[in-house]
Amino acid sequence: MIIRNGNVVLKNSVEKKDILIENGKIVKISDNIPANGDKEIDAAGKHVFPGLIDMHVHLREPGFEKKEDIESGAKAAVKGGFTQVCCMPNTNPVVDNKVVVTYIKAREKEVNLCKIHPIGAITKGLKGEEMAGIASMKKAGAVAISDDGVTVKNARLMRLAMEYAKGFDIKCLCHCEDKDLVDGGVVHEGLSATIAGLKGIPRAAEDVIIAREISLAETLDAEVHICHVSTYSGVRMIRDAKRAGVKVTAETCPHYYTFTDEIIRTYDTNTKVNPPIREEIDKQAILEGLKDGTLDCIVTDHAPHHADDKNVEYNYAAFGISGIETSFGFAITNLYKAGVLSLPEIADKMSYNPAKILGLDGGEIKEGGVADITIADLDEKWTIEPEKFVSKGKNNPFKGYELFGAVKYTIVDGEIKYQA
Repeated sequence: MIIRNGNVVLKNSVEKKDILIENGKIVKISDNIPANGDKEIDAAGKHVFPGLIDMHVHLREPGFEKKEDIESGAKAAVKGGFTQVCCMPNTNPVVDNKVVVTYIKAREKEVNLCKIHPIGAITKGLKGEEMAGIASMKKAGAVAISDDGVTVKNARLMRLAMEYAKGFDIKCLCHCEDKDLVDGGVVHEGLSATIAGLKGIPRAAEDVIIAREISLAETLDAEVHICHVSTYSGVRMIRDAKRAGVKVTAETCPHYYTFTDEIIRTYDTNTKVNPPIREEIDKQAILEGLKDGTLDCIVTDHAPHHADDKNVEYNYAAFGISGIETSFGFAITNLYKAGVLSLPEIADKMSYNPAKILGLDGGEIKEGGVADITIADLDEKWTIEPEKFVSKGKNNPFKGYELFGAVKYTIVDGEIKYQA
């Protein structure tokens, strides 16, 4: 395959180049490659990115196929420009053993769209009582471990998990939330919660666990990754920790750098997400954290739900936003077009850094590298229409929102898996 005339997003620049792909690898990046390909793509006027990697999604299978399954999630991923996704362990049964990891890897091969990397649970059944079989899960194909959705409450057990993970060169991805401080809250604790008459979740519920995980990582000289950062104070702690040499990395999501908690005043249950969308001070801190490198990755925390899970009173609705088909558009519109990040910086946050943190093959367009590629028209405008999502989860509160950045091709190992 030859991709011609594209504006190729390289590690530190954007250059008009041709790309020659053979046997799933990039073999040449050059001007006017003379060879004839079995397949040629004219990318004139478009941008060629390293295949996007989402290191935080929920594919719901096994157990919750009514919300999403591996096939529908993979179809949504490639439509959104993602060549690799990492799926969280809060399924049924929980991904806490090699059998479930092996099942997900088998389904990945059956579906044959994007690469799917399971993330194992830190504890058995995500109960926070006993460590799961981390070594056997890694051997079966798990790329990390996480307490996603249910923070490990016992600090000693979290310490042991970090030590054990360090020994097996696998990272802990930490969902930072003190349930006692959440205390039944459903939105950010602030003016909008008061106006809406909804119980709030204070920043401290997130921050006290961020502080704990940073402290443990520093004590053990271990690596730790903080999931879906939403508070200004969390950004500040992570920045200070990095400056002090703590091995901490962190991620955030489009809804935290784009919106504020004012959107909950509509009582649209699709705005209910965990952690909650917070205030302007938090949004600005997250944008600054993306800009200065405090926040390493942009993820979706894609959390698809069946309509029944959201079509109830706000207090009883499930937490989560279905966002894998809109993430790239938000990055182009609110980060690149807004002058917050350059295109190579967006590629870092959405491809290179996730690959580096998790030790995945990919994340960069380079000769000899894997041919995972996303081609997009950055000037094409489109409107979010959740009812047309490929994902089973239509729970996205941004219906009617206009975005730039339309994905045209998603190429995995040199094969076109999505074409607009």
